[in-house]
Amino acid sequence: MVDFKWWPRAGFLVLAALACAAAMAMGAPPEKPRARDLGVPFDGTPGPNNAITDVAGVTVGHTTLISGSGKLQLGHGPVRTGVTAVLPRGPDSLSNPVFAGWFAQNGNGEMTGTAWVEESGFLEGPVMITNTHSVGVVRDAVIQWRVARAGPDATGFYWSLPVVAETWDGWLNDINGFHVKAEHAMHALDTARAGAVAEGNVGGGTGMICNGYKGGIGSASRRLQPKDGGYTVGVLVQCNYGTRDNLRIAGIPVGREIPAPEPYVFLPWGLAEHGSIIVVVATDAPLLAHQLKRVAHRVTLGLGRNGSISGNDSGDIFIAFSTANSGAAAPGPVVELKMLPNDSLDPVFRATVEATEEAVVNAMVAAEDMTGVDDHRVIALPHEALRAVLKKYGRLAH
Repeated sequence: MVDFKWWPRAGFLVLAALACAAAMAMGAPPEKPRARDLGVPFDGTPGPNNAITDVAGVTVGHTTLISGSGKLQLGHGPVRTGVTAVLPRGPDSLSNPVFAGWFAQNGNGEMTGTAWVEESGFLEGPVMITNTHSVGVVRDAVIQWRVARAGPDATGFYWSLPVVAETWDGWLNDINGFHVKAEHAMHALDTARAGAVAEGNVGGGTGMICNGYKGGIGSASRRLQPKDGGYTVGVLVQCNYGTRDNLRIAGIPVGREIPAPEPYVFLPWGLAEHGSIIVVVATDAPLLAHQLKRVAHRVTLGLGRNGSISGNDSGDIFIAFSTANSGAAAPGPVVELKMLPNDSLDPVFRATVEATEEAVVNAMVAAEDMTGVDDHRVIALPHEALRAVLKKYGRLAH
């Protein structure tokens, strides 16, 4: 998976690939430590990348937009935002839809296209994640990207309902400057890759805040035991929710143990539960739409492990899909399907809860301090302080 950052320079955009991103594109692990590297204990067995891309065929791409500093100038910056793309079947995502289900634990947010996901049971294309005020441009860009890929004969794409989700980054980003453009969404789609997933201050998660610390993109996976089918469940989150007081890691009230400046302290609702989180769950287990909706419900339990109460002002919206049953949407009188029996779903539910919990912590561990509009500064979760707290409570894994 490759992540690129765009900087405005001399009136045009210069594309610069980060060295660590190039390494990840070749399958090398990220240079940043992840939660497990710091000794955070988690249940379950992850896949080789411990990411949503451990589900074969799934690819992830980011476009990261960072420019400017100081006082907010509407339309000019500072810019701290971006776009993240998740493609269920990589380049075949448009031609080979996947069964999917979605769930809103709290609806103060947006995920377009979900009415048709609910009605049809299929996800017909990528899942895109960006900031709250860029949903429209990203949605339109996905349609443009789809038509462009069809070539001169785009007659098969007269109708499209892309799935685009959001969380709010207006504390750090010039959110009303509309800096996310169609080409940024298309770039995230075009550069989506398998392998390690860039986390923290990248893509749609660039300007996000989680549990009072810097948030962003995180991912994790679980591999089921052979007796349970050996399937893989992968999760990707864009986390921008929660309060420090509620934060739990490995069952410990970490937020109360590690003080830090409150990001929103100057606002009337500064200490309230607010923000949002988007969660994408992928699996290769043969699940149908109604079962995937049940999987999406289990995301909430993973967030609960980390202390979320899903407050009134939080948009907590989740979508789950299965890469099994390839060709299920093909035209024809009868389609033969495979389905995991309901009595066999518990290991999938457990994997979803565990991977969600870890993906959020991975996002916070990967994030770095960020200063944005009007010099608002949000610090990242300090690694050594986290290790010290885990050790204090006897929860440090190594």
